[in-house]
Amino acid sequence: MNDALKEVLTLCKNGQWKKLFAGETDNTLIQFFRYCFVGGLAFLVDFAVSWLLFRFAFDETASLAWIANSLSFIAGLAVNFVISTCWIFRRSNVKSKLAEFLSFAAIGAVGLLITAGITQLFALWLSASAPHLFQIIAKLTATAVSFLWNFFARKQLLYSRKKN
Repeated sequence: MNDALKEVLTLCKNGQWKKLFAGETDNTLIQFFRYCFVGGLAFLVDFAVSWLLFRFAFDETASLAWIANSLSFIAGLAVNFVISTCWIFRRSNVKSKLAEFLSFAAIGAVGLLITAGITQLFALWLSASAPHLFQIIAKLTATAVSFLWNFFARKQLLYSRKKN
């Protein structure tokens, strides 16, 4: 059993739940646990902004959908960045906050491309055999893969401690 898992199990066994939610940590499992909450909140912000834009600013035509979805993605990304850097990843490998945000956003954009690619592949593979299920299966798979990409890419590329 690795050290990260041992630490989490010890915290749970001793009822030290607060340490799962508060304080600085380099434990990847605790960071991942916290990132699940952050990712969920960012998704809700993305979804809510998208809904509000379609409800009050845009009609639901395809020609304007990309604007609403882009703006909602940026809102979710901003929430994810702020909370992630305050609660999960406190020490960046990047010196400038602007460069950190742009790197964070670039990783998120790759995650968005992963989501689009996976849903498109599933549409090609499954739409003929299971037209009503493919969207759900595609979205769940794409969301999981993109979520894992975003967390681990950000952890390794932006927030891993450099050993001297």
